[in-house]
Amino acid sequence: MVTILALAAAVLYGTADFLGGVASRRATVFAVLATTVPAGAAVVVVVALLGQAPGLGSLLGHGLGSPTLVGGWGAVGWAALSGICGATGLVAFYAGFAAAPISVVAPVAALVSTVLPVGIAIAGGEHTTSRMLAGGLICLVAIVLVSMPPTARRDREGTAAGATGRLRALGYGAVAGAGFGLFFLCLKNAGQSGVLWPVAISRTAGTLVAVGIALATGTRPWREGGGTGVIALVSGAVDAAANVCYVLAIRAGLFGLAVVITSLYPGMTVLLARWVLGERMRWLQRDGLLLAAVGVVLVAA
Repeated sequence: MVTILALAAAVLYGTADFLGGVASRRATVFAVLATTVPAGAAVVVVVALLGQAPGLGSLLGHGLGSPTLVGGWGAVGWAALSGICGATGLVAFYAGFAAAPISVVAPVAALVSTVLPVGIAIAGGEHTTSRMLAGGLICLVAIVLVSMPPTARRDREGTAAGATGRLRALGYGAVAGAGFGLFFLCLKNAGQSGVLWPVAISRTAGTLVAVGIALATGTRPWREGGGTGVIALVSGAVDAAANVCYVLAIRAGLFGLAVVITSLYPGMTVLLARWVLGERMRWLQRDGLLLAAVGVVLVAA
């Protein structure tokens, strides 16, 4: 069950990132974030409220805990902190794309966001079999490979980025990855007492960060038409659904396993870019997708 739920989270996260990327081509990054994050918060809050209706609570809980359960103040704090970390990671991620080589930012962020929470889980005493460990290591390699940008984009960055540019990219990637990794870890701690309300609190805290940055920078969310706002709204809703699947996954099985599989989400983004936008895939990305399939089979066997 943990594998299925984590894969669902990966597919949804990858889809949300793809839609967010499409929207960010037509509007500023801060405008997109100020739309997607609140949209996701609204969806989860509505679903959580529906979970209080007679008969719907057990249906939405899927047997993994009451969806209306918030937990104590400690759980609320973890949930809010996860939203702040996630929003901060997104800001650093997109800022890195604008100011440094993407070919460095993306794989570094993907690697750090996986290694950080998994390392903490193992240090905390979480035990895995040798087969699951091998599959997890293969998935780590796959995450880095599928996060590599297409050849055309890499060429536009130029080969003379220099040591300064690459160091800047490492910094942005590390900060973004730490934000994403801490998001996974904090939401795991918050999700021990419920499913939907911890996600709703997390998304609400992230909304405050995203909207605050948009206001501070004078960003206007609806500067351009052409369905950009709708795409951003759908991206936020899909991302919120991914959050719920992730919490369900970590409640169904090992935290480290759920994080590794969920972190394969760049593969879905790459596939959608190929299918919808016609972007060419690098051989590294194709090999990464194959490795991801092998890794998932090993950890799920």
